Amino acid sequence: MRNRLIMSMLTGLSGATLLAGALLGAGPAQAADVPAEFGTDWHDPVTAAPPVPRPDTESCQVTLAEAKFRDFTPYRGTYTPPDGCGESWSRVVLRLDGKVKGRQYDRLGHLQVGGVEILRTSTPQPSPDGIEWSVEKDVTRYSDTFRRAQEVEMLIGNVVDDTYTGVIDVKTTLTFYAAGRPTGAPTSDRVLTSDRVRTPDRVLTLTDGTTLTTPRNSERIVAEVYATGSGGGCEEYWYLTVPSIAPYSCRADDGPYREVQLRVDGRLAGIATPFPTVWTGGWSNPFLWYVVPGPRAFDIKPITYDLTPFAGLLNDGRPHRIEVSVTGVPEGRPGWGAPVNVLVWQDERRAHVPGALTGHREGVPANSSTYTPRSEKEEHRVDTEAAHRLTVSGYVETSHGRVTTTVSRALAHASAHRWTDEETTDALDAEWTDTEAVTVSGQGPARTTRTHRTYTMDGTTTLGAADRLRTVLTLGDRAVAVTTRDGRRTAWSRLDDTYTGDATYTVNVPRDERRAVGTTRERYRLSGSEAGASGCHDRTLTTVQGVLVEDRLRCRGA
Repeated sequence: MRNRLIMSMLTGLSGATLLAGALLGAGPAQAADVPAEFGTDWHDPVTAAPPVPRPDTESCQVTLAEAKFRDFTPYRGTYTPPDGCGESWSRVVLRLDGKVKGRQYDRLGHLQVGGVEILRTSTPQPSPDGIEWSVEKDVTRYSDTFRRAQEVEMLIGNVVDDTYTGVIDVKTTLTFYAAGRPTGAPTSDRVLTSDRVRTPDRVLTLTDGTTLTTPRNSERIVAEVYATGSGGGCEEYWYLTVPSIAPYSCRADDGPYREVQLRVDGRLAGIATPFPTVWTGGWSNPFLWYVVPGPRAFDIKPITYDLTPFAGLLNDGRPHRIEVSVTGVPEGRPGWGAPVNVLVWQDERRAHVPGALTGHREGVPANSSTYTPRSEKEEHRVDTEAAHRLTVSGYVETSHGRVTTTVSRALAHASAHRWTDEETTDALDAEWTDTEAVTVSGQGPARTTRTHRTYTMDGTTTLGAADRLRTVLTLGDRAVAVTTRDGRRTAWSRLDDTYTGDATYTVNVPRDERRAVGTTRERYRLSGSEAGASGCHDRTLTTVQGVLVEDRLRCRGA
């Protein structure tokens, strides 16, 4: 996308399962109900992701925040734990209900309780007639935070003036389900102790943004990093940046490769691939996202780092330095946020759990971006390949014996970026992989969880005759996770969330003269241990000109 295309649509942004209120009402429209072009109203935003499962137990609800965001003034309030549901819950569900009308960009938002970030989200762009949407998220893993009165802060930074008229009106609640038959938290937040699943005992934040002091009896430590490239500059489109020698509007000396690194006292402790989120103004074409957003656009999932190999070091009772950085970002360029939560599981039978880091092997990082200038037959092109590996091992001496944890992670990226002079055609075909293996031994047979994540982006934006801009784009969010114990599979899950879109409109004209058309489709497939009792969720949504024309549920998790 040439500079004037990118900068015209860049937003100050960023994204929990999204449920539209309208989804629960009327079904898909008939073909005769589809207009020839987008009008002044369209279906409320919706995704095909499954709802958060709820146990059949007594529940209590607490309102966290109610606010109308017009600027960058945060909402501040106080959270009080619920009465009548005890202090141990089988599930805690966060819900955000929002509405906005008029004209407005998508905006980045966060919600913190006691300094713990429990939601990072972005908003949909409204229709002139107005939209309503809801976001749900399982926040059971933050139960330790919810047991005490806490300060609440919420902000969806916004600008309201004569042009951008949309005031973002939101309400957020927590619903607590009393402990009954244990349902635990999502797989990535579980710890197995004597075959018992439990949520973290403590949820910590970093003092002064970089300092961590863990309980001395910590037996498992996991860091969450809500890493997002956003903010209306080139790092919102980090995957499109090119080396400085190439004639393109967004440049970075090291090209488009980004990696989120975490260090403990200066030593590399974790590496990860950031998810290439496309916000609801992304790729210069908001008509792609009015109803069906791209994967994770409304649910910015944190990157998780298993720091248990470092527990012996961290358990000495002293403060330690935790630093998060994003490689590949030019010095001084803004656009990345990386708030950190630390989840801790404790050994209740020991005051101090000693241990040591026993292994640390880092592969040589590889990152190559090759620029090929335009020729008579070919466009400008940058081909990028990158990779990095890290393996760390350590043990802790717990009340149930020595437990050794080994974490291995391998990242890889390959992309081909093509564009014309003036960037009137701009295309990217990219894939990122993030493969992780965590092996825990010492509690009977060794247990290994292997997770293979794949993110894909294949799209082209073209500015043609009569200033008609067309974007064709496919996005993929895929993951396969398998847990084995003594060589036998004990749990597994498979996710495939695929978005496709094709939208065209006229640029540089008033909103009511854009003559926009577009078709979008999302198919969200989840199977295995995380898909409920049925072991399957498979749902497809299709829209045409903002009208929901297909809502197909092939199987439903329960």
